[in-house]
Amino acid sequence: MYFIGLISGTSADAVDAAAVSFVEGREPRVVGTHSHPVEQPVRAAIHSLTRAAGDELRRVGELDVVLGEVFARAALDLIESAGLTPAEISAIGSHGQTVRHHPEGDHPFTVQIGSPAIIAERTGIATIADFRRRDMAAGGQGAPLAPAFHDAVFRSPDHGRAIVNLGGIANLTWLSAAPGEPVLGFDTGPANTLLDAWIQSRRGKPFDRDGAWSASGRVHEGLLSALLDEAYFRRPPPKSTGPEHFNLDWLGRKLETVGERIADEDVQATLARLTAETVADAIVAHAAGANEVYLCGGGAHNPIVRRCLAERLPGVSVDTTSHLGIDPDWVEAATFAWLAHRTLEHRCGNLPSVTGARRAVVLGAIWPGAGVDAEVGGEFVDGG
Repeated sequence: MYFIGLISGTSADAVDAAAVSFVEGREPRVVGTHSHPVEQPVRAAIHSLTRAAGDELRRVGELDVVLGEVFARAALDLIESAGLTPAEISAIGSHGQTVRHHPEGDHPFTVQIGSPAIIAERTGIATIADFRRRDMAAGGQGAPLAPAFHDAVFRSPDHGRAIVNLGGIANLTWLSAAPGEPVLGFDTGPANTLLDAWIQSRRGKPFDRDGAWSASGRVHEGLLSALLDEAYFRRPPPKSTGPEHFNLDWLGRKLETVGERIADEDVQATLARLTAETVADAIVAHAAGANEVYLCGGGAHNPIVRRCLAERLPGVSVDTTSHLGIDPDWVEAATFAWLAHRTLEHRCGNLPSVTGARRAVVLGAIWPGAGVDAEVGGEFVDGG
């Protein structure tokens, strides 16, 4: 069985698509990948929606449809490039694009857009989406969800492993070698979201390729201290966060407390160190038994972050998930293919030890594909 996973991260620069093969008794295998760019006007609309007021309801509705078309195109392009046909795909698991994530308060909620109805209609393939809200309904944070997949494919009986996803937000998964020990996972803080936002605001570039701009600067210890002085970092898990919290406004307030002009490249270098420091602190505090750290996500290619992590974690090997058989760029997309597979089998997809949910639940809702029989007025008609 082939499943497709789709996700667009905090940077919103592309939809990542991964085709995953599931065979009973074997580990899932990534058989094809595709990165479909999100055009600048759509990207700007997403970023504007995540922080602006105004006629948000109409903007959400329109952007939901636009992104549904983009996600559908990503899936179809992947199918073609992987040499598959739509008929061979059992389902698409679409994470969508997060535009709000508020797991705290009296009425916690999360919103992902990218219409699964559009995806199912354009591709003809059953689409599973809206994975996070069921976990929240069960009292969880709705995030992170990837630790369940990490547990299924990366756990070792011989080595304690920390899996670190360096996307817009950094997530830690602790996989103990001890059998039966619960999985721990949570968002440690910002990864690429601040680095991307800062270089875009100062140099007009979407991201700091290979950490080159970070490498040109020097860490400002005063700013680093101000950045680390943040209540979120001290909170115990379960916890999750997003760009609603860690954004340029947050960074601006921290810069004001320093009280001096800091070179732009030094700010970038300090932000890279912030990512490494908060991830390392989380590993020391919650995954002290780890002797292997594996990185995935776009930040896995940042040599500054990798070097800082290695310095902070002496005696611990730091590598990428390619060493474990999955390219670091495609772990998140593969996660949602795996979650779609779980949903169709009516199997739980969340880990209460990670999200804080009261119980494990089946995640997601299903939009049937073309050719599925549907009952209308007591009679069955071809849904396609």
